[in-house]
Amino acid sequence: MVETTRRYVLAKRPEGKPDRDTFELEETGVSDPRHGEVLVRTLYLSVDPYMRGRMRDRESYAEPWDVGDPMQGGVVGEVVESEHERWSEGDRVVGNLYWSEYAVVDGDDLSRVDARAENVTLSSYLGVLGMPGRTAYFGTLEVAEPDPGETVVVSGAAGAVGSTVGQIAKLAGARVVGFAGSDEKVEFLEDDLGFDAGINYKTTDDYRAALDDAAPDGVDAYFDNVGGPITDAVFTRLNVDARVAICGQIALYNEEGVPTGPRKLPQLIATRAKVEGLLVRDFSPRFREATEQLHEWVANGDVEYRESVVEGFENAPDAFLGLFEGENIGKQVVKVAEPSE
Repeated sequence: MVETTRRYVLAKRPEGKPDRDTFELEETGVSDPRHGEVLVRTLYLSVDPYMRGRMRDRESYAEPWDVGDPMQGGVVGEVVESEHERWSEGDRVVGNLYWSEYAVVDGDDLSRVDARAENVTLSSYLGVLGMPGRTAYFGTLEVAEPDPGETVVVSGAAGAVGSTVGQIAKLAGARVVGFAGSDEKVEFLEDDLGFDAGINYKTTDDYRAALDDAAPDGVDAYFDNVGGPITDAVFTRLNVDARVAICGQIALYNEEGVPTGPRKLPQLIATRAKVEGLLVRDFSPRFREATEQLHEWVANGDVEYRESVVEGFENAPDAFLGLFEGENIGKQVVKVAEPSE
């Protein structure tokens, strides 16, 4: 019987960049599952940039946490005990659960994990087969809408979402350029994922000139995970009828005030470009479609992925903080426990 578990709670609201003091590790009791509930043991835990917004004391597209609330995120786990007709002991599941080693949850809030196919792992259900992959799928095909021969630019291209966006755009026949934060990441984009060009934004002084070299015919679609100066530069290179998908703004997440950069909206008049915000939950009725297609692409090698894995539940805050330092390539996950045989 599991009587207690460790979990992380929000210890305080960060001012600027979060640090270790933002999180508190506590021990709490574990109740027995009631009718319709299951007890889940965490195997892998996801950390994602959007969680920074939930630490603020204001409404956003994701409800903010109160100080003292348990942290939440994507979890791949294993059923330990079940009072739900759909789940049995040993089943592998995925859901949005607490940052905890064990949790009692509503069985209806879980989905099954099947890692038997080629190239598919349990943790991939937190990345390419989970929320980031679905974001890339719908954001690319429904918002950016690349056509064969067009040029697609992706910021944050070596992350969980961006790396998948670029590959889906390539499958659609587009030319793909990605911004990333190191030579290693640029090499990953070009050599492993098949991007046509990568730009190391940390060693590039002039983003516009870099775009002129990497995208000489201009930009037809832009998938933005970053915001800031990169987006300012891309806006000046948009073609007529370009599409812009605004998925994330990680360059601004730790700013206490919103910095005012160059005013780029006049660029949209001449280009008649469409700029659209992207929330993957709007596509929830079609999640199964996305997961099945991504599963097929991953299994047959059309879409590749990489994960940055931090070992140990106690290191979950460090994995989250590393997102803002650009430490991860691909999806950042925390390995909490080994699955049972």
